[in-house]
Amino acid sequence: MKESRVILITGGQRSGKSEYAEQMALGLAADPVYMATARVWDDEFRERVRRHQERRGPQWTNIEEPMWLSQHDVAGRVVVVDCITLWLTNFFFFEDDNDVARALQQAKDEFDRLVSQPGATFIFVTNEIGLGGVSENALQRRFTDLQGWMNQYVARRADEVVLMVSGISIKVK
Repeated sequence: MKESRVILITGGQRSGKSEYAEQMALGLAADPVYMATARVWDDEFRERVRRHQERRGPQWTNIEEPMWLSQHDVAGRVVVVDCITLWLTNFFFFEDDNDVARALQQAKDEFDRLVSQPGATFIFVTNEIGLGGVSENALQRRFTDLQGWMNQYVARRADEVVLMVSGISIKVK
């Protein structure tokens, strides 16, 4: 079976990344997989998750997985991973030490295990949180570093990178 394909969809919040990724997946497969990485923190976020699930139809296989994505066998499938940002928060806060180096290594290793599944097409959604300037909050600056380095790691491996701006896709790679 052939090597997996990696596509990265990046941009700011509410730029249309998730819907673009979902449409791309539906164009590639009649029965795509949606891997949701978020933990539900409050009622507002629970409602947001519900709306996302409702937008997707019954043709989707939904997997809720906050950290260990590679434990799911998706070889040969089209998979939307939404999103790297929320996934990284789970590594960053997992040990309660906010260690950027540890979280980055764990995420890289898990990414490598996931995309080693043969014949899959992975569409990763992520945020460009560093575009807004430097935060006054030290914890936020460390997370922004983590996010930026992981985005670079995924983009280097990606066969295609798309930047979303105000609902418009711009092919970067």
